[in-house]
Amino acid sequence: MAIKVTMPRLSDTMTEGTVATWLKKVGDKISEGDILAEIETDKATMEFESFNEGTLLHIGIQAGETAPVDSLLAIIGKEGEDISALLAGGDAPAAEAPKADAPAAEAKTETAAPAKAATELPKGVLVVTMPRLSDTMTEGTVATWLKKVGDSVSEGDILAEIETDKATMEFESFNAGTLLYIGIQEGSTAPVDSLLAIIGPAGTDISGIAENYTAGGAAPAASAPAAEETKAAPAAEKAPEAVTDNSNGRVLASPLAKKIASDKGIQLSQVKGSGENGRIVKSDIENFTPSAQAQTAASSPAAKQEASAPAAPKVFVPAGEVYTEEIKNSQMRKIIAKRLSESLFTAPHYNLVIEVSMDEAMQARAAINSVPDTKVSFNDMVIKACALALKKHPKINSTWKEDAIIINHHVNIGVAVAVEDGLVVPVLKFTDAMSLSQIGGSVRDLAGRAKNKKLGPQEMEGSTFTVSNLGMFGITEFNSIINQPNSAILSVGAIVEKPVVKNGQIVVGNTMMLSLACDHRTIDGATGAQFLQTLKQYIESPVTMLA
Repeated sequence: MAIKVTMPRLSDTMTEGTVATWLKKVGDKISEGDILAEIETDKATMEFESFNEGTLLHIGIQAGETAPVDSLLAIIGKEGEDISALLAGGDAPAAEAPKADAPAAEAKTETAAPAKAATELPKGVLVVTMPRLSDTMTEGTVATWLKKVGDSVSEGDILAEIETDKATMEFESFNAGTLLYIGIQEGSTAPVDSLLAIIGPAGTDISGIAENYTAGGAAPAASAPAAEETKAAPAAEKAPEAVTDNSNGRVLASPLAKKIASDKGIQLSQVKGSGENGRIVKSDIENFTPSAQAQTAASSPAAKQEASAPAAPKVFVPAGEVYTEEIKNSQMRKIIAKRLSESLFTAPHYNLVIEVSMDEAMQARAAINSVPDTKVSFNDMVIKACALALKKHPKINSTWKEDAIIINHHVNIGVAVAVEDGLVVPVLKFTDAMSLSQIGGSVRDLAGRAKNKKLGPQEMEGSTFTVSNLGMFGITEFNSIINQPNSAILSVGAIVEKPVVKNGQIVVGNTMMLSLACDHRTIDGATGAQFLQTLKQYIESPVTMLA
């Protein structure tokens, strides 16, 4: 007898799920324990295994589609079994349960888009939408297209690099065919579920699909312009795509070309692009020679006239030009601006500062690092001390809500890491249970992958307290903005060698400044001060952290 499989509830807060990938197709044999699909929840992408065996007779939610918990996901039964009754009385919404006599391929194309188009899609054509690549993502920016219209696409090929609010991530195709249409151009931003691309058999007529999709309300008109609209656009709208625009200094170049130019100290405004619409590509930077421009300037009519003019005394005027550069705000920068502004303007901040002696910590670190294959930094020692102090002062480890204060008895410390486009905060889960060497190894791994944009969204979620360290830049003291929903953030300065008073004598000592920013809604001044006292005791006497 055929069995209905519904969208599972894979987390306590999950209300709907997205099928990221089907690992089985209609007609495949299924054994108990086989992985049917990868399902994206509100927290992670998880494998979903079958608890039944038989043949996969029907797929109710196609790859890339989102549906509520308990929606019809699939039907498993005996090969050739009649499932029309299950489809007629299933749990799935009408749009997600195709007619019993419809072929599987047609069902796939009918449900490919989140918002059903006014007309049916041609056979084999699939609408690809802007994916939700993190739990907080509401819109994405196409940083780079790695395929162009007309290119063949295989399952697993990287279509584009998409910039979210947290990182730039590669977006791969779950389907094979030819890239027939691009709906969001490089550098453009669009909401999640907007029309990103259309994939299908080469030569397929897709006229009207983009317009119908837009008409369905799934994508704003500005995000997916039709070819006719692009041709009819006035010249003023194309100005940002020019190689160099002296009025605003904007330059059209690939991300790789920008990086190489930055490494070589080359100004993009001096480079002539050979790519589409004058776009600067990698080869343009590699072949660029500054002397070529100097020769061009020397051969210009103005230069010749100046060379032939008789020399005359002149008032010295520095040679130069007014030069500005407009850098489009990245998705990460927009989110940083939004969240930190919300934090500063909604949470009443106050700062507590304490000076800590680092003499014993320096000796302890040298002893620990003398052990083979062990490397611990002062920041690792501060993180460990914070974790232990938070267990003694749980009110610091709290979250403000309008109707209650949530006290977190687990300790997840976020470590602020500076990256090229801004700031990310990877999280050390259950930090209080980690040793110093485990903290050191985890921080190095997370920070390295953060700078290479290889962190997963789940690795930046769930912090209860944050540590920000600028001591490596020589900053002795600073104040940070609270990383909500945390109630506090610790700012760590550089270790400074200076005269200090010990036992009534002036001696040379090593000290470090710590600044704790607190949310006054959850943490009173005395509570914050007590936490800093405990933290100071742990850092000044590292052996107590081993007790």
